[in-house]
Amino acid sequence: MEQRIGSSSQPLEGAGFDPAFIPGLTSPVSGETESVPKETEDTEVTPEEVVEEPAGEPAEEEAPEGPVFEASDRRARIVADHRGVRLSLDDQACEFRWDEIGAIETETPRFGKRYTITVHTPDRRWYPIEIEAKSRASFEEWDGQIDAVLDAYFEDETPEAPKTEEEESDETP
Repeated sequence: MEQRIGSSSQPLEGAGFDPAFIPGLTSPVSGETESVPKETEDTEVTPEEVVEEPAGEPAEEEAPEGPVFEASDRRARIVADHRGVRLSLDDQACEFRWDEIGAIETETPRFGKRYTITVHTPDRRWYPIEIEAKSRASFEEWDGQIDAVLDAYFEDETPEAPKTEEEESDETP
């Protein structure tokens, strides 16, 4: 009988072991590289030739005027604006552009003060987040704000099918 040394099991995959398994859950690796001056044998590098790249955050872009929804509590935060929807819980964050979102669902509980927003993606994944409101009166205000944002930025991608000639002739009296 032959005996094997080591494990024969395959490594586990999934979001529980690798947060990058879920698209949008982790931020992409930045493409920043350190600038290195070119050095050649015959020439010396002068300070004018060294190109410095600014470190830190890129400059903020001008936000177009439009509705913004923002709600947060001590752990969770959601922001929906012209760029898309950003969710964060403790030290984890994810961002969805409007073209990556299939639907947004809101849920208000019958009892309690936790407002749930779920972002659904076209690939049948969903990302819920709960925000604890200071009072139940915030729910109605938040529903109005999120509806205004969705009306302004979210495009329903189910266009009407063009009518055939027969359908058009049936409609005319």
